[in-house]
Amino acid sequence: MNTLRTAMLLAAMTALFMGVGYLIGGSGGMVIALLIAAGTNLFSYWNADKMVLSMNRAVEVDEKNAPEYYAIVQALAKQAGLPMPKTYLIHNPQPNAFATGRNPENAAVAASTGLLQSLSHEEVAAVMAHELAHVQHRDTLTMTIVATLAGAISMLGNFAFFLGGSRNNNNPFGFVGVLLAMIVAPFAAMIVQMAVSRTREYEADRRGAEICGNPLWLASALNKIARGAEQIPNEDAERNPAMAHLFIINPLHGERMDSLFSTHPSTENRIAALQEMARGMGGTAPANRREASPPPLQPEEPSAGPWGKPADQAPQARPAPPKPNPWGRNPTGPRNVRSKGPWS
Repeated sequence: MNTLRTAMLLAAMTALFMGVGYLIGGSGGMVIALLIAAGTNLFSYWNADKMVLSMNRAVEVDEKNAPEYYAIVQALAKQAGLPMPKTYLIHNPQPNAFATGRNPENAAVAASTGLLQSLSHEEVAAVMAHELAHVQHRDTLTMTIVATLAGAISMLGNFAFFLGGSRNNNNPFGFVGVLLAMIVAPFAAMIVQMAVSRTREYEADRRGAEICGNPLWLASALNKIARGAEQIPNEDAERNPAMAHLFIINPLHGERMDSLFSTHPSTENRIAALQEMARGMGGTAPANRREASPPPLQPEEPSAGPWGKPADQAPQARPAPPKPNPWGRNPTGPRNVRSKGPWS
């Protein structure tokens, strides 16, 4: 089903690309746009993940320079039955994370230093479980290719005036077609891009909660990330807004409404769905939709994530809340003074 949806989405994005080409240059422009779209699709399949990681200045880490972070991803991947993805760290104060890659065997997950510094061990695990859910559902290929094509369509629309300004370009709509390309093309690409993200985030939340074992951990993490994204700008994402739907929370400012023009569902709605899931698992959650923090539990109930729980241990009757941040000022583990990581 995901393969069919991906093929249909690529066809829709290619049609958009060709439509922009037709508005700018008529039939000739449409053929050129088709060739560009075909090349972009092929390039995106093999290289879009590398482009996304590079644009976010992500640096690969391992068990030596980021032991706790790497161990969390490793344990969760095992819990989900997935190959160990490449693990990246983004030197960015805004708490956020994303996954990319064309399939589970070539996947990568990335978290920002702001995420590791502001979230607890359990909350980080819940966020990375959400990203692994995208990998397991094979969303990463679709989302990454859409980011590349949406950016290309938007760029083509932005340059429509220069590309279609000549009178000898066989444009049947003349200057009106150029204006339509400038206005409609980025808007249409944005609509497709947003639809992809919004329909898949709820499923990734649900599966991520199953992988980490506690929906309330993810609910608490979403609340913290959303507040951090409002207060801390992400300059890399602002320069490349076509990537916004890849992140667990929209990294752009002013994009919080649960409407057609938001790349993500409302954080409050996602939290409410996770709280309802927790109640179904035997836990409790606040009645207020906007209250993301899980309720206090009895002190004697220990917190255990999937990386520390025996395989034959029965699930807890009530999900435990996340602990305070155990990492302090160096969330990636002991620093090696001889090697400079992005957090140094």
